[in-house]
Amino acid sequence: MDLDIVDLSRLQFAITALYHFLFVPLTLGLSVLIAIMETVYVMTGRTIWRDMTKFWGILFGINFAMGVATGVVMEFQFGMNWSYYSHYVGDIFGAPLAIEGLMAFFLEATFVGLFFFGWDRMTKVQHLTATWLVALGSNFSALWILIANGWMQNPVGAAFNPQTMRMEVTDFFAVLTNPVAQAKFVHTVSAGYVTASLFVLGVSAWYLLKGRHVPLAKRSMTVAASFGLAASLSVVVLGDESGYQSSEHQKMKLAAIEAMWETEPPPASFTAFGFPDREARETHYAVHIPWVMGLIGTRSLTQEIPGINQLVDDAEGYIRDGIDAYDALQAIRAAKTDAEIPAEARQRFEDKGARMGYALLLMRYVDDPRHATDEQIRQAAMDSVPPVGPLFWTFRIMVGLGVFFVLLTATFFVLSARHRLDAHPWLLKVAVWSIPLPWIAVECGWIVAEVGRQPWVIEGVLPTAMAVSNLGAGTLLLTIAGFVLIYTVLFVIEMKLMLKAIRKGPPHVSEPHLSFYQPMIDKLARTR
Repeated sequence: MDLDIVDLSRLQFAITALYHFLFVPLTLGLSVLIAIMETVYVMTGRTIWRDMTKFWGILFGINFAMGVATGVVMEFQFGMNWSYYSHYVGDIFGAPLAIEGLMAFFLEATFVGLFFFGWDRMTKVQHLTATWLVALGSNFSALWILIANGWMQNPVGAAFNPQTMRMEVTDFFAVLTNPVAQAKFVHTVSAGYVTASLFVLGVSAWYLLKGRHVPLAKRSMTVAASFGLAASLSVVVLGDESGYQSSEHQKMKLAAIEAMWETEPPPASFTAFGFPDREARETHYAVHIPWVMGLIGTRSLTQEIPGINQLVDDAEGYIRDGIDAYDALQAIRAAKTDAEIPAEARQRFEDKGARMGYALLLMRYVDDPRHATDEQIRQAAMDSVPPVGPLFWTFRIMVGLGVFFVLLTATFFVLSARHRLDAHPWLLKVAVWSIPLPWIAVECGWIVAEVGRQPWVIEGVLPTAMAVSNLGAGTLLLTIAGFVLIYTVLFVIEMKLMLKAIRKGPPHVSEPHLSFYQPMIDKLARTR
């Protein structure tokens, strides 16, 4: 297997995924925020809330369109660049994606049209229902996609079929209720809510600094600060749940995030700072916070978290079991009928078949895993360690930004409660300059989730190096350049449209204090 092809295929998917994920969080959060704003409008009848809904809805629509344009391409990549992956696990992975298209995307796309064009054709309650269905569709879309992704992190409810040489569903309910998928869903959606809240907060703060659309800006900031504070706190809590799930199902990822080379006595400490050294297998200048990692990873004071070196030793044993399972599989495949399958081979595969994926790590070094040397087995075991440095730092950037978001939204929540949102211009400037930070945090989260799974495309089942299509390097380089060019153009268009809409402001703002005089103003306009 040409590893350059693997790296290029990974690079292409990473680029398209990172671009696409620029639009997803804002779509998730804004859809709920505009639904909240319209709910207030329907309950109070104050037209300024309708104007708020329309204004933020315009920005939502621009972002939604770009998200669709960049997201459709990703699903086609599974067939183009990852054909063996699609063949191997398509029966399982394809089902949530198909349901996402039928249940969520069509729901969202249908009611998005009603949201934009139904203001004068529907009653208030009917339009509000359409708005909430847009929000529901957006979040349902994230649910099904993350069920598929969660299965890649923790492949439950499926088994390998020696006859078809594919993974097949054995319990679809287990796939749906996968604890890793559920933790990823709530954590990702909450991160989207934070992203949208800080976006609304920052844009509204800019309006206050400019003295424009002040009533709309203050109300928007109040909603964003309240919603953002709740979402920021939930991200922290749900991030703890994700850490706990990693300690249960992805021990190597958790050890790499912590740069924990040796197993520590429980409860393990949290490394707040340090410089991981993969060659020396140690973390230089490490600053530890006692007990914290043990509480996050195990929720106990007595359970240990295995270190990278211990997990590499465990992986070596798994590879040897996998070789035995691979040998039994060849015996099963050689039999012409079920009756001819040796009972001993069948039993060996039943006992050790779950480890066969580890034997496939050897395909990087040898065509037949059964012919691997001890040195090759040891090297394959070392390959089970993901990139420690990138994981260590991206996780800490994400966590640090998460703490900042809690403090920022809490500050503006207090200011809104005291009706002093514009009392401190320097805080408004901080809010404006903080607009890009949630995107940095969510991209870091994506890197932690996906890079932390390496070298697996399906954890413990299928190595990434075996999942790619048989493509040439030239083809991949050409498509990478094409995607970068097209997506960059789309991103520039998105930014120009968003900035233009923000600078222009709401097309019509209904000031509450003018509502009493509006009939007289209309009558005067008619006489002229």
